[in-house]
Amino acid sequence: MSQQPFSRPGAVDLSGLQQPAAGGSAEGGAVTGSSYSLQVTQENFQATVEASLTAPVLLVFYSPSRLPESAQMAQDLAQVAGEFEGRFLAGLVDVDAQPAIAQAVQLQSVPFVFAVIDGRPQPLIQDVLTLDNLRTAINQVMQQLTAQGITGRHQPRQVAPAVEDEDGEPVLDPRYAPAQDALEREDYDGAVAEYEKLVTANPADAEAAAGLAMARVLQRTHDADAAAAHAAADAAPDDVAAQTLAADLDLLGGNVEDAFDRLVDVVRRTAGDDRNQAREHLLGLFAAVGNDDPRVLKGRQALASALF
Repeated sequence: MSQQPFSRPGAVDLSGLQQPAAGGSAEGGAVTGSSYSLQVTQENFQATVEASLTAPVLLVFYSPSRLPESAQMAQDLAQVAGEFEGRFLAGLVDVDAQPAIAQAVQLQSVPFVFAVIDGRPQPLIQDVLTLDNLRTAINQVMQQLTAQGITGRHQPRQVAPAVEDEDGEPVLDPRYAPAQDALEREDYDGAVAEYEKLVTANPADAEAAAGLAMARVLQRTHDADAAAAHAAADAAPDDVAAQTLAADLDLLGGNVEDAFDRLVDVVRRTAGDDRNQAREHLLGLFAAVGNDDPRVLKGRQALASALF
């Protein structure tokens, strides 16, 4: 099998697809996915690349008409993505339906897999692999990434519908009851601990992850003086601790976009550990608000621009 050694620097310029071209097809091939895969089109390409700021994205290019085996490999990659429960997101690119994307990456053959980390792509696999060989190759890549400290996870792209009672009211999953009870008592330490148990038991639990992110915001701010915190942030624009606390308070005050803009500005102005701390804090706020919220999607675009 043809697998490239993995390293962090990017090798392919995908910037030409930041704006979707008019008339592009929004339909993918016949490949079916998993909770951690999606069909990539010109319309969602940029958002898919930006998702690599959270955890790796593997883009697999395939052609049902030219090489049916490549379509099977794309489906296998979607299956493996489900098995890894969010360690990476599989982006499935049908080059027959999306020729502009293939042209942008100067694709020479199918199948072809790019690994995208923090918005930077690198060629990874350039041959048809069986499911077992693909699983082995991806496991090796994930081990290398873990060794480099890349341990983030994506939220599932498909979730079960909410359960409602006879009156149409949502029914609380009993797993979340201890955490919710702790929040009602304003026991934020307890709520964080309960949500951490849920996330540890199932890292793909999007609701628990969002609950944990918000509980941590409440934990950090429960005894903060909002006026003093904002004054301190205004006096020290590059003080990451002051800016993250002010962003937390902005979020709780309903000024979600102000919170995101504040931390994006910190990322833009700082470097090294300070920059990474601000970035990680911002990702936590994205999780607290919800990855499907339009303000989060806008914030992710701003973060990607600040980083690159």
